[in-house]
Amino acid sequence: MLPPLVFTPVYRRYIWGGRRFESLLGRHLPPGDDFAESWELVDRGADQSIVATGPLAGVTLGELVVSRGGELLGRHAPQKAFPLLFKFLDARRDLSVQVHPDDLRAARLGTPDLGKTEAWYVIAAEPGSRIYAGLRAGVSRDDFAAALWAGRCDEALHSFAATPGDCIFIPAGTVHAIGAGLVVAEIQQSSDVTYRLFDWNRVGPDGSSRPLHVEAGLEATTRMEPVGPVTPMPTGDPVVRRLVDCGYFVFDEVRPRSRWEVGGDEGCHFIAVLSGVVTLDERWKLPPLSAGACLLLPASTGRQALAAAAVDGRPATLLHVALP
Repeated sequence: MLPPLVFTPVYRRYIWGGRRFESLLGRHLPPGDDFAESWELVDRGADQSIVATGPLAGVTLGELVVSRGGELLGRHAPQKAFPLLFKFLDARRDLSVQVHPDDLRAARLGTPDLGKTEAWYVIAAEPGSRIYAGLRAGVSRDDFAAALWAGRCDEALHSFAATPGDCIFIPAGTVHAIGAGLVVAEIQQSSDVTYRLFDWNRVGPDGSSRPLHVEAGLEATTRMEPVGPVTPMPTGDPVVRRLVDCGYFVFDEVRPRSRWEVGGDEGCHFIAVLSGVVTLDERWKLPPLSAGACLLLPASTGRQALAAAAVDGRPATLLHVALP
């Protein structure tokens, strides 16, 4: 039996990042103000989640998928690699406008990956922060192409003011961007096929613009409608709200009152703590999990009971991810 797994975060530093992983997720960061992404669950070649504690410390997620895939993935085994990637993002500046192809177009465009469907959960939003998702109502494909080539993509984008707790589902083929001032959690297919359509007409320190991928991006853009926050749906568990249920992942918001049980369905489950504190059965010898902590429950651990408590008056809030 595999125990519950805690991994060491993998940080990505880009010019648009910041330091809010410290204040919001309790991280201890080295010097610098460009911590843009924290990859909590990844199995992509050299990019690997590494077990942080316990008897499997130092083992990569990829090694577990290959050598102990049945215990880890249960009914979803075998897999060549773990099929999902979970990350936190700190957007101090607007991210570029992008689109990801679906699986079929990714193959046709000759990429080494599958497509990329994703979903975001807004953890924090500064006043005026916006989400860009889909195109404005009435904008046709020809209108969008003309706006792109003219450097006026922003005029064609649908956007809205983001609020903490919003979840935005971004199926492959949807134009999107995360606006400045947002910290989000993202669950996605484990793919890195990205076409940059528009970079807000910015130039770098050397006076040049970042390359765009307009032709491939237009081919990958298959969804023209505006996208807004999802409407969470009730489930059979009163503390769980279903945010997204698609062919690649199930994504839930969980607000346990004191005790919450998960697993036991022959599948693995990933938990991210956003507030409060969560404690597992003492036999696992894991410390309490506070805001920013993440945990993968392998299929072989069976059903697990998590004890939840508030911290500084903030009740426990969790994100839960499973394979469908």
